[in-house]
Parts: sequence; C-alpha cells; structure tokens
Amino acid sequence: MVPVALLLGDNLKVHFAGSEQIAFGIVAGAAGVRYFLFSCFPFVSRQFGIKGYPVTVKTVFPPKELEALGKHVIMDSGLFTLMFGAHKAAEGTRTKAFLESWQAALVEFVKANNITATCVEVDCQKILGVREAWALRERFRRDLPGNPQINVFHAEDGKAGLDSLIDFSEYIAISVPELRIRNRRGYAGEVFRLANYVKDRKPDIDIHLLGCTEPGLLRRCKFCTTADSTTWQSCNRWGSILGRHVSQIDKGLLQQAIPHVLAMYEKCGIEPTETRNKYYAKYYASAVIHKQYYAQLAGSQE
Repeated sequence: MVPVALLLGDNLKVHFAGSEQIAFGIVAGAAGVRYFLFSCFPFVSRQFGIKGYPVTVKTVFPPKELEALGKHVIMDSGLFTLMFGAHKAAEGTRTKAFLESWQAALVEFVKANNITATCVEVDCQKILGVREAWALRERFRRDLPGNPQINVFHAEDGKAGLDSLIDFSEYIAISVPELRIRNRRGYAGEVFRLANYVKDRKPDIDIHLLGCTEPGLLRRCKFCTTADSTTWQSCNRWGSILGRHVSQIDKGLLQQAIPHVLAMYEKCGIEPTETRNKYYAKYYASAVIHKQYYAQLAGSQE
C-alpha cells in the first residue's frame, strides 16, 4: 500500500475531528477543509444497546459525505468513548468478547458501506493488555485488507512493544493526551522524541498525532503525516476561537458563511432559523481561521 504521506504532500495535515456530526463537517468543507476525522461510535454503538450521541441528519450518510468532501478521512474506532467518555462502563465490563464483537461490527460497517477511510485500530492495551491488543490488531489487518490502518502506541507497550509496532505498521499513532496526563511538563519533548525515533527506525512509516493541534508540536513535527483535534469546535462549545471570544469574529466572514450554511440546510433537511444561522456561521468562520492557522504552523493544508 502506498504510504499516505506520498498522497498528502510533504508536511503534516491536520484533520478536523468530530466531523461525524455531518452538518459541522459540511460547513467545514465549504470553508476549504479537506482533512477530516470521524468516529464510528454513533453508527456501531446501537448494535450493543449503547445509546450513543445522536446522528441528527438522516438525509446524508456522514462517512461517504466526508470522503466526497475530503482528500483524506480517518475513521476512529470509538474506543476512547467506550473507555473514558460519557459511555464509560463499570470496570471489567468491556471484556475480550465485547471488544472482539465491537471490532467485528466496525469491520462489517466499513465493508457494508464501502468506506475507504483510513481506520484506527481497536487499541485496547489499557483494558485487555498488550497481548490481546496484538491479537485484535492482526485480525483487523486480515479482516480489512483494503483500508489503510493506524496502529496506536500506548505506554503499556513499552520500548520493545514500540519497536514491534514500528516493524508491523505502515501508519502508527502517538497518543498525545495520554503523554500529557503522564508528564504534563515534559510531554511535548517526549512526543517529539518518540516521533523522531519512529521515523529513524522506519523512514517511510506514516505517523499520526492523536488529539494534537498544539502550536509547538505542529511546528516541530511537520515531518509527521497527520494530526487531529476537535479544537475547531470550541467556537460553540466554549465561545472562543484560538483563545479569543467569538464576538471578535469578523462580521464579513460570518456573512460570507450564510450561503454555505443555507446550502447545508438544504442537503441535510434542516429548517433555517436566525439562531441556527448564527450557530453554523461560527463553525464556518472557525474552520476558515483554523485552517489558515494550521497552515502557518505546519505548512499547506490543501
């Protein structure tokens, strides 16, 4: 399989996460975003009696819409939500049998819908241990040979496990939030050293920085292939864009968003209202601003 980096250019591309909420993704696409990450969680969870966050748009199938909009799309396994998010279960209930079934459902979802996205593995080291993670990883590759796959390094893997992962993988992820929790003061340097170690050992490997759009790391890790974050959605979550209040958004940019927002309504079957116009216009503006910002830090985002 051709390394993803050869398809994306010679610098890191930031993927706009949370795009399974396709109204947001379409607006970001209209703003020029071409790199997306979505979670399979809301599409798979219902099979397990887990009430996931709703996919409110019924007229558009998010994965295929994102593939049409984007140059590269990553599908997350949803495991983070199962482990740490709002749907975290009691300890011990995410068993080997459960995660095997989750992975099988994920594979079937990809195959049944002809999804071509790069797929993040079910990185279950923290739940089942390293050995079981390897068993699932090898099965994932066998069961889904047509999709590029991202294998994820965690602290539990250790140095020997990292070397084995590098040897096995074509595309490897470093979990930046995990390292931040373990080493708040020194994690940025640790991420940089890890990424360099991976590249030195296997120069043609692709590297993804999970949950990372921090300026210093994006500048230093331009040699990585991809990164992702939901930071761009802070405009409506927290009322800010890059640390500044949304009231400071250029009014012309918000007005520029309206035709694109109206086109999204028509595609998604959403009824226009003045409140919704303002809401989605902020996402458009945020996408424009963040894309420009990431280009300054890491290079072209085209």
